[in-house]
Amino acid sequence: MRTRTGWTTAALMLVIGGTALPAQEARSAAPLWKAALAAVDSGQFAPAERQARLYAQAARWADSAALLAPRDADARVVKAIAAGRKALSLGARERVQYAVLVRQEVLAALAIAPQHAGAHHVLGMWHAEVLRLNPVARLAARTLLGASVFAEADWAQAQRSLERAVALEPDRITHRLDLAGVLADRGDRAGARAQYEWIARAVPREYNDRAYQRLAAERLRAL
Repeated sequence: MRTRTGWTTAALMLVIGGTALPAQEARSAAPLWKAALAAVDSGQFAPAERQARLYAQAARWADSAALLAPRDADARVVKAIAAGRKALSLGARERVQYAVLVRQEVLAALAIAPQHAGAHHVLGMWHAEVLRLNPVARLAARTLLGASVFAEADWAQAQRSLERAVALEPDRITHRLDLAGVLADRGDRAGARAQYEWIARAVPREYNDRAYQRLAAERLRAL
């Protein structure tokens, strides 16, 4: 889904503060979804105002990529990721709508590419994040806001999807970090500990890997 050596030129422009893609790249799906992914990565640990701006830009680029290439599984997965991030700054009703969109996009990606590790990761986290809502909020989403798909959220499916992502891309820290979180939520402290300890030994390869390692260390100490 992404290279281990870095982002595209367009993505690098975004990291240093640019907000517009060159015209040629803005007409192609791959540069758009790669720039969207770079925006998500850049925003994850950024201050709130910059984070919201980056996530909104990521959603715009990802939407454009998916429109240009609806059969591109990477574009559909990045659209799901960007939509989920953008939802963080929205109200309850909008968040529910975006949660439904995330599920729709990731299932479309898996229909195109059943072995897409990123899609399995996003699907696993969709299940986990729905279940992490408090019961009142989850019930409201299902009954008052019309998100009947929330009833399908399942911890076992969350774990299976994340385990599949790890099996497909065993060297990616992000898959293991979120799998560990689900294992901890399910009471499997030994399983979570094994993932966190693997992360501590891993060689950082991607933009946020060192931050993920610090987060894993904090969670390991809290187990």
